[in-house]
Amino acid sequence: MSNGETKTDVILIGAGIMSATLGTILKELAPDWNITVFEKLGKAGEESSNEWNNAGTGHAALCELNYTPEKDDGSIDIAKAVKINEQFQVSKQFWSYLVKKNLIENPGEFIQPLPHMSLVHGEDNVNYLKKRFEALSENPLFEGMEFSDDPDKLKEWIPLIMKDRTSNEPIAATRIESGTDVNFGALTRKLFEHLEKQKVEINYRHHVEDIKRTENGAWEVKVHDMEGGKIEYITAKFVFIGAGGGSLHLLQKSGIPEGKGIGGFPVSGLFLVCNNPEVVEEHFAKVYGKAKVGAPPMSVPHLDTRFIDNKKTLLFGPFAGFSPKFLKTGSMLDLFTSVKIHNVFNMIAAGAKNFALTKYLIEQLMLSKEQRMEELREFIPTAKSEDWDIVVAGQRVQIISDNGALKFGTEVISARDGSIAALLGASPGASTAVSIMLEVIEKCFPQYVNEWEPKIKEMVPSYGMSLTANPELAQEIETDAVATLGLKDARTLQEA
Repeated sequence: MSNGETKTDVILIGAGIMSATLGTILKELAPDWNITVFEKLGKAGEESSNEWNNAGTGHAALCELNYTPEKDDGSIDIAKAVKINEQFQVSKQFWSYLVKKNLIENPGEFIQPLPHMSLVHGEDNVNYLKKRFEALSENPLFEGMEFSDDPDKLKEWIPLIMKDRTSNEPIAATRIESGTDVNFGALTRKLFEHLEKQKVEINYRHHVEDIKRTENGAWEVKVHDMEGGKIEYITAKFVFIGAGGGSLHLLQKSGIPEGKGIGGFPVSGLFLVCNNPEVVEEHFAKVYGKAKVGAPPMSVPHLDTRFIDNKKTLLFGPFAGFSPKFLKTGSMLDLFTSVKIHNVFNMIAAGAKNFALTKYLIEQLMLSKEQRMEELREFIPTAKSEDWDIVVAGQRVQIISDNGALKFGTEVISARDGSIAALLGASPGASTAVSIMLEVIEKCFPQYVNEWEPKIKEMVPSYGMSLTANPELAQEIETDAVATLGLKDARTLQEA
């Protein structure tokens, strides 16, 4: 960038999966627009999008039990699960479009087929899982899901988990082969490589320090060139804040009314990673259990096969922790500097309402490695401490809404005139990035949506439609995604 003030059409703050997705969509819809990206770190996908900083699950609600709560009458509410599944189908359609157009290559480097399973213990939980299975099986998006409480069948599905299991406690699982493991770090890097070819200006080691509205309604961004030491200013008609945990501070600096009253609560994570190749080879699935009382949804225990750097590995976790940082590379003052007059009472209220979460985080912080191993042994009875190492995962900032409620989803906060938008929150996050960015486009560029709709439907054939209500289209889209993204039968992959 040059000294002084520069103008562009769009500014993207943060080089993670969200900015990568929005930038890629906009370049397809408006190829003549100038887009400028600012990233504090030295390359793309190094914070929340990095493969070691998230679970790598293609969240489609196939195995995540927190998306299917049990109602007071005992029935299962599958509405959220269906919504998340539909959103993930949108992501797969867009990725397939990019591959078919040769805009990105080698999809196997970022997505792999992998069975998704839910595993529960105890009679009540087994009954819940069976009801969940029956409810989801009626929806075409969950076609192929299986349920079993037969120990012999479970030994076929999850031999490592069932090996030397001596408890007589009832146990059951569901299994569906259409699940995926997604390396969002690799995908983010591929998208930014594509954007560079599209003449998008990407500025690494540039820290956005301030955002202000100009007299003509544009936004002026103050940027610190961390290598050159210069302060630079750039103006744009539209700004997207996709800086992970850093988004809250920048949203506050923008001063838009829609950001008033919102706070953030950081939660960190740890994983146990298996260092024994023989153990790694005994497991092939993502297996999700039930969260403990008071635990945030991001702390649902799961044992995951992962594909990172073209290598199969095995992770268990996450274990929750606490750090006042909003980013893994952030400041210990992040939480304290986010407290403002307009949100302090909401944050206090959130603390009072979530005592169980506070208690849970304290307990998690005090766990030794051996205590973490004991939790792993609920999944793998034969687990040995020497086979597992601890890895620090990413930071997530949970949203505290303007009524003091702690929210665990992903939310877009945008100005009324659509000139600026920020993404806050955590899971399912990256898996639903395409749906979320299409939402940003609808909110922030309503004057162009009719003009852009044919192109959007080319990229996402189901745009504006319910796949649940159109099972033939759902099957057609799934078949295309399997072929284009290389998602062959998971059992074939396992045997390869």
